[in-house]
Order: sequence, then structure tokens, then C-alpha cells
Amino acid sequence: MIRIAIADDHAIVRAGLRQFFSDQMDFQVVAEATTGREAVDLVRKGDVDVMLLDISLPDQSGVEVLAAIKARAPDLPVLVLSGFPEAHYATTLLRQGASGYLNKDCDPEEIVRAIRTVVRGRKYITAGVAEQLADGLSHGGDRPLHELLSERELQVFLRLAKGETIGNMANSMSLSVKTVSTYRTRVMEKMGLESNSDLTYYGLKNGLIQ
Repeated sequence: MIRIAIADDHAIVRAGLRQFFSDQMDFQVVAEATTGREAVDLVRKGDVDVMLLDISLPDQSGVEVLAAIKARAPDLPVLVLSGFPEAHYATTLLRQGASGYLNKDCDPEEIVRAIRTVVRGRKYITAGVAEQLADGLSHGGDRPLHELLSERELQVFLRLAKGETIGNMANSMSLSVKTVSTYRTRVMEKMGLESNSDLTYYGLKNGLIQ
């Protein structure tokens, strides 16, 4: 039996997945989370074979939640199921430890195939993501600017782009204000941007925030 945890803040999404998985003899939804904190708590408790993770959770970005999950359970497969198109986040999250990335518009049968693939320890790569990865290898200099950021820098970028203050970020990320400011400086330098409003514009333009 494959024990599945679903982390998504939309009840209708969780209910739909639960109903669909009930038709699979080897699937069992054993836990659900509506926030990033709850998702990480589920991992702490164990008893899960795969986590389905939405990238847009109310308290933390999926990037931060993925990092926290992989820190606590590096071998747990995390399949990202997101409303954002693959082009916006897929390659970045795969590099940071996700086992696969699917858009919520995909065929439900593809989610089943993906779960069965990742619980065997393999990555689930769609044709579209494979093409992106191949393009990234052949055109290394043409990667989107946000893909140049480290995992922590990307977390800081997304929070700044959403308008969060450095003080709030320091508190919620358990970092000093000085450390967050240093990350902000690195982000600005790597992306060639000058202000927080530039970060917000980039995030909106590239579909990284809503």
C-alpha cells in the first residue's frame, strides 16, 4: 500500500484527489495538510511514502516547504502538484530535491503514474520538463535569472517579491536581519535588479507570484 499525504489549502482539490485515489487498490491517503507548517509536521510523524505538495500555501512558499521536508526526510519523494505552469518552477524545484512536478491541469492518470514512479526512487519528468532541462544544458547562459539563485536566495526573493519586510522575514526564517539583508544584496546582484519593486515586477512577469 502506498501511503500518500496531500498538502494543499483548497479543500476541493484534496477531496478530488482523495476520491480519485480511492479507485486505486494500492493507494491510501493517510494525511492532509493545509499549510506548509502542517506539511512539515506530517513528515516529522513519518508513516508517509509520498507527499503531494502544492507550491502555493498560505504561510510559506512551496520552495521553503520543500527545503524543510528534504532537510527532515531527504529520502521522502515529494511530488509537486501546482497551478503554476511547468515553465515557471519545475526545473528549479527538481534541482532542489522534488521528485516530480505536475501542473494541476494534467490528466489524473498522470498523477497516478507519477506517484508510482517516485515511490520507486525515480524522478518523474514530463516531456515538457525534459525539454526545459535539455534547453538549460545546451544554453546554460540563457537560463532565467531566478534559476541562478541558491535555494535560500530563492526563498528570500519570493518573500521580497510578495512585499514582505526584511524584519518579518528574519523572524519567520529564524535568521538575523543582517543575514537576510546579505541575501537580498546577493539576489539583487545575481538578477541585476535594483529595488524590491523590480523583484515584484519580475515575479509577476515570470508567473512566480500571483
